[in-house]
Amino acid sequence: MEENDTSLEADDQKFDDQTHCALEVAHRADPTARKTASMTSRAYGRMKKDIISGRLRPGQKLKIDELRQVYDAGTSPIREALSLLTSDYFVDRIDQRGFRVSNTSAEAFEELLRTRSWLEERALRESISRGSHRWEEKVVLANYRLSRIPRSKSEDQFVANEDWEIAHKNFHMTLISECGSSLLLKFCDQLYQQNIRYRHLSGEKAYPERNFVEEHNSICDAVLSRDADLAAQLLIEHYNNTGRFVTQELLRN
Repeated sequence: MEENDTSLEADDQKFDDQTHCALEVAHRADPTARKTASMTSRAYGRMKKDIISGRLRPGQKLKIDELRQVYDAGTSPIREALSLLTSDYFVDRIDQRGFRVSNTSAEAFEELLRTRSWLEERALRESISRGSHRWEEKVVLANYRLSRIPRSKSEDQFVANEDWEIAHKNFHMTLISECGSSLLLKFCDQLYQQNIRYRHLSGEKAYPERNFVEEHNSICDAVLSRDADLAAQLLIEHYNNTGRFVTQELLRN
């Protein structure tokens, strides 16, 4: 089963936004355009990562000259990257005054959580109905790998573990990977990334003592039993458990 499965990074990339890849395809015949597309893709990825992690704070003004220095890219790649991030709802365009990081709020998070739950429940039910035995193996492997990675890098205090985040996303996206709709997967991926951003902004207090391994195991078992109703119920409960703590922290701040 190991040799038939791709790496966590490859699985994660499969579901990532493909817009920046299209830039390279569109300009493949032009070396200068290829270089610009590559710089755009790199700047896009780094800025998105910084927004999700909270390094670029909600509402922060994004000045082109400053971004050029930080991300080592020219004006055109930076502007194109900002336009892509705008389409991802990570950045807002401020009329004629430039760009800023999209703001966050408890109300916006609750809307995000509801929408994500609606879409992923549908995708999960479709995957359970359509998924093959090979898909079941991928779900089992993704869950196993996730269970082997600590949630925090430190035992003394919470320190986000990027390896866990990669494995966590891989597990959840594998659950819905056989839904039969690339558009639905893309929407779910975008909402997942928005959700990670809120989790990071809420800080360690959003992670009380919870048995994440048991929650994931229960979802996995229901999926393997092809019990769509139970699997959907457990998935939504899983999201709501985290959602309640994130909302509380957002309201405090």
